[in-house]
Amino acid sequence: MAYDPVPELLRHATETLEAEFAALPEHGSDVDVGVMAAVLETVAHRMGDNYPYFHPLYAGQMLKPPHPVARAAYALAMTINPNNHARDGGRASSEMEIEAVGGIARMFGWTEYLGHLTSSGTLANLEALWIAGQLAPGKRIVASEQAYYTHKRISAVLKLEFAAIAADSRGRMNLESLEAELRKGDVGTVVVTMGTTAIGAVDALDEVLKLKARYGFRVHVDAAYGGYFRLIADDLDEAARRAYLATFETDSLVIDPHKHGLQPYGCGCVLFRDPAVGRFYKHDSPYTYFTSKELHLGEISLECSRAGAAAVALWATQQLLPLTPEGEFAQGLRRGRSAALELDRRLRDDSRFGGLTAGMPELDIVAWTLKAKNAELASELAQRIFIVCATHDLHLALVQLPRFWFQPARDAGAGVVTCLRSVLMKPEHAAWLDRIWERLSAACGEVLGE
Repeated sequence: MAYDPVPELLRHATETLEAEFAALPEHGSDVDVGVMAAVLETVAHRMGDNYPYFHPLYAGQMLKPPHPVARAAYALAMTINPNNHARDGGRASSEMEIEAVGGIARMFGWTEYLGHLTSSGTLANLEALWIAGQLAPGKRIVASEQAYYTHKRISAVLKLEFAAIAADSRGRMNLESLEAELRKGDVGTVVVTMGTTAIGAVDALDEVLKLKARYGFRVHVDAAYGGYFRLIADDLDEAARRAYLATFETDSLVIDPHKHGLQPYGCGCVLFRDPAVGRFYKHDSPYTYFTSKELHLGEISLECSRAGAAAVALWATQQLLPLTPEGEFAQGLRRGRSAALELDRRLRDDSRFGGLTAGMPELDIVAWTLKAKNAELASELAQRIFIVCATHDLHLALVQLPRFWFQPARDAGAGVVTCLRSVLMKPEHAAWLDRIWERLSAACGEVLGE
């Protein structure tokens, strides 16, 4: 493993934190360091039974290692273990959460909003759809069939009817199918996905907003995976650029700092453009809200206890890497996307593979299939190559996608094909692409008998 600066950084920061409480009387501890060391040694060995998510040769799922400053800040905050439900549970970390969430809101151009961190994107989406249900009771939630599956489950939990909208060959919500549902007059909220989890497709938010002007519904943006690409919208293709620039006009938005935001799990974020929705959160507590007249984050969250350490880690990261279009953070997004574009180019130039019919990746996810006489054989080859790649220390992912998305179309309109998939979200992926390609090519040679 590469040099890890966190232990040394943490040691110095811990000394500073301890000095803040030096006036308190000392208290003893009966911790047996020897026993703890033995337990941690076992933990270390057990944790070795994992894929190397931190390494550039891991190019499978959406797993991006937290930045060292995030890990250090999180660990430092755990010395206090603040709870951001109320000010007396996390005074400093509550302030840091408000400031960090403000940085995310400004990235989307919002200056007036209501927002907070959550333990996950799922909880963030739950809050957004809960508010949607309060504002449009009994009306349906609709989202693309390629939207994250959580929206259907959340709608069921909230007892709101849900409908899936067909996707086009680029994985985007089909606008004609959406309008057909809107004509029924009972749609309360349209969920727009900015970066689907399968291929990173970006729904046409700008076009959905035009439909909103005609039919009247709420627009919720699920940007859990793709939200940070707002920083580099001008680098994307024209359709995606227009969609990202339109995020300013949405009603609510979710983003996951624990994906591209370099944070540990779990750290999600929900934003509402109208702060007045805070009235739906209003509740009384016999003991929680008496230490300050200032806003308590627990008063605008469905969750109660929440890790203040997550806010501290996010705040520290944004101090080091500001959310600006030309900053180091944005450059990291650009490097990951350039790696995806280059991998896609090599796949299309190689006769063994078939790419998506609609062209380049929109963000940093690449999906491809094996050329074979039928979809069943292509699926089998993809699964075998996935396994062999792992023996070369290259870790990819598998995904099932509609057959008609690929060229040449396989049994157009019928069924799915199992594909190989890479999420090239680490900035280091650009420098490692040659080695990734060498291992992929070698695995294909073994499976195909070349």
